[in-house]
Amino acid sequence: MGTLYLVRHGQASFGADNYDNLSPLGHQQSIRLGEYFKGKGLRFDAVLTGTLTRQQQTFKGICEGMGTDQPRCMPLDWPGLNEYDSEAVIAAIHPHKLEKPDTPELYRHHFRLLRDGLTQWMNGVVSPQGMPSYREFQQGVTSALTHVRTQCEGNVLMVSSGGPISTAVGHILGTTPETTIELNMRIRNSAVTEFVFNPKRHTLITFNTLPHLDAPEHASWITHA
Repeated sequence: MGTLYLVRHGQASFGADNYDNLSPLGHQQSIRLGEYFKGKGLRFDAVLTGTLTRQQQTFKGICEGMGTDQPRCMPLDWPGLNEYDSEAVIAAIHPHKLEKPDTPELYRHHFRLLRDGLTQWMNGVVSPQGMPSYREFQQGVTSALTHVRTQCEGNVLMVSSGGPISTAVGHILGTTPETTIELNMRIRNSAVTEFVFNPKRHTLITFNTLPHLDAPEHASWITHA
């Protein structure tokens, strides 16, 4: 029996030329999560991370916050935990370049298109350029879950993104693609989702929690993009 802690990366650089970097707040969120883990006396027996910069930066921030209690094991890079390419998903249904989402309406427009594109990709209607099929994407996520279930014990940390985490939850609960997308859109930066696992199965315990940001002074640190 063990516990798997799935962590979404901290706030990235939405709207910037390169999204795949944590913002200054994203770094703070990651460090604060590590401090929370340290305060709870958590030690991790295994670590898996995606290979994207924002995911690995988040893991480093967690280690910084945990200090001397940081994981002593080397993280296992798992490309199947990488996020889908949101720009490619949108381009598959909207070939014209989008304006920078720097107003509330443009921000909402961006995510309306993303929902539509994800729905079509997950149902096999479109094939975004440079991306795997959704079935292949799922297999990348479920292979990580299988590794944890069959090869790990104790506390396991997995640092990923909203798409893979919602896919993992959807896989465990047997949700429809539409429900999986809704889960994806709700996951907050640096949020923690917990599974308990044994060699036969994973069971969802918590979803999208922010215990490290519960204090009033951290209310402004809660972000989604």
